[in-house]
Amino acid sequence: MRPNHHLDDATVLSYSAGALPTAMNVVASAHLERCPHCRGRVHVAERIGGTLMQQQRGEAPRQDDRDAMLALLDREPETAPAATALASRADAADVVEPPDRDRLPTALHPWFGPSMRALKWRRIAPGVQRIRAGSVAGGELMLLRIAPGSRLPLHSHGGTELTMILDGAYDDVLGHFGPGDVADLDGQTLHQPVTAPGVPCVCVAATDAPLVFSGWFARRLQPLLGF
Repeated sequence: MRPNHHLDDATVLSYSAGALPTAMNVVASAHLERCPHCRGRVHVAERIGGTLMQQQRGEAPRQDDRDAMLALLDREPETAPAATALASRADAADVVEPPDRDRLPTALHPWFGPSMRALKWRRIAPGVQRIRAGSVAGGELMLLRIAPGSRLPLHSHGGTELTMILDGAYDDVLGHFGPGDVADLDGQTLHQPVTAPGVPCVCVAATDAPLVFSGWFARRLQPLLGF
């Protein structure tokens, strides 16, 4: 199954320019390992960025470069070459969802290791467990494991949140999110994820500001939960 929810255009451009904060970059890289659609968009953004840099140096792009860029824009993203070394490895194997559900995406290994089973979760609320990465510049990076059938408090975001589903699924006002999907959210999104029945929903999330809860009870608990 290929991902159905993708990186926002602004995130793709920032990733291709190397301008994403570390935590966001980790989640975006994990999604790119499993999403040929977004790998194609990153590649196009890199080509456009290269052309703009040439123009800033006063060098007009060659005709064959312009033709190549236009051809890439018209090409189906799934056939475009990979943009990063990580994506190249995923392309080579043509893997969208690894057959081994225990193996975490390669981009997460420096922070959480390679194995889902080896994770040491910490309970922070009924049905909710978390593992925080160590010191991450410019934001928070964490894994969350939420019991099936759980309804999270209604909330928005004080900044940007980038979340990728690793296992299980949830639904909210934006649709159904399953393995490989990414939720690229800003302060305009008000939602209340409800995890699907069956297996826990495991996701990796990056934030650059605390969540904004709508209910008083959740606000009272927020200092204890730490997000």
